Amino acid sequence: MTRTVLDPAPRSYAPHVYVLNRSQRGPACAPDHQSIEDLHNWLLHEATRIDNVMLMFEEFMWRCKAADLGIDRCTLHMGTLHPRVIGFSWFWSRLDGLCDEIAADAGAVNEAAFTRNPLYKVIMEGQMIKVDLETEDGRASSPLMQELADQGFTSYVALPLSASGKTFNAMTFATTRPGGFETSDKEEIRRLIDLLALHVERHIVQRIARNVADTYLGPIAGRRVLDGEIRRGDGEAIQAVVFMADMRGFTQLADRLSGPEVTAILNAYFDRISSAVLSHGGDILKFMGDGVLAVFDQKALGEGAAATAAVKAARTALEAIEALNETPPDDLPDPDLWHPLKIGIGLHRGEVFFGNVGGEERLDFTVIGRAVNETSRVESLCKPLGRELLLTEPVRNALAGDLKTSLNEMGEHALRGVGKPVAIYSA
Repeated sequence: MTRTVLDPAPRSYAPHVYVLNRSQRGPACAPDHQSIEDLHNWLLHEATRIDNVMLMFEEFMWRCKAADLGIDRCTLHMGTLHPRVIGFSWFWSRLDGLCDEIAADAGAVNEAAFTRNPLYKVIMEGQMIKVDLETEDGRASSPLMQELADQGFTSYVALPLSASGKTFNAMTFATTRPGGFETSDKEEIRRLIDLLALHVERHIVQRIARNVADTYLGPIAGRRVLDGEIRRGDGEAIQAVVFMADMRGFTQLADRLSGPEVTAILNAYFDRISSAVLSHGGDILKFMGDGVLAVFDQKALGEGAAATAAVKAARTALEAIEALNETPPDDLPDPDLWHPLKIGIGLHRGEVFFGNVGGEERLDFTVIGRAVNETSRVESLCKPLGRELLLTEPVRNALAGDLKTSLNEMGEHALRGVGKPVAIYSA
């Protein structure tokens, strides 16, 4: 999951919580009026065909409103398996008409906005919480309860759904009705939530599958695998700019440092390279020891745009490594043991096969072909030519403006396995 953070206004969220998506379709996404039975039938049939959790949840809440169940604010929370995000939530309110999809990173669990929230006991311990916001004790029970009371809410309920690992998924409900939720409404809401929970479970499994596929295969390859490209040989030939980065002196570095120390340095290096590639539209396919293999797909980005993005990503990566060298983070080993990091990046453009290769029972979704091999040969020239970034003439020909005219000619060089010398440029 590449995080694109949206402006939360007019809402505000706690630190470590980010708005990923927002819908404001309002009551128009649901019927004006419907019965509880209509809502049950919708959950059993139409809702199963909605793949987007936010849109499904938003429509469900407006349908609850159309059924006059008295819910004016509702949140849905589910844990996930992701290297950076501990969970996703959806927040709907009748008062502002918005439905947000939000993500929380690991730091959120230590924030007072969470630990002092009644939701904490629901998610961490599986408790059910009821708060009467029309009493002084209820309003004073937490900062959120006082905030809700100030907005006119009279009752708040938080209940656990199924457990997600060590924590529970959860939903919260609040109403502005004097006296809070009616007994009959509570019973109907509970029945509806039992059905909605089945949808939540389905979406949790799908979301975790996407997270794992994106994390280990990359978003483009991961999506294609989940869409059914799982047989050996599945894939296609694409035109792409191939990006290959390599750390200098890694073998000597590994000899001097312990395993955890080497891992810490590799993670700092990979983080900066991958951030540069992903922020410019590239797809990282593989971390190979101390190397990074990525592609910029010309079909997706455009011929000139793919080359431009690859060069800009390479320059951004080099700037990030330079910044790392200038100000090493405190969590890295003693700089005297590894400083400075030196890398080389090679870029080449051509046709590659993007798909599944391997054994019958163990496959790898990657790129193979002459262009990949030639990119590796180009990158290996960085050290003897004393340059950090080298690219071939096909990449240069796809560039325009200053990116093209600012290149330095490095002459023609023989590449192992390539029939004739190749013109090389430094950027």
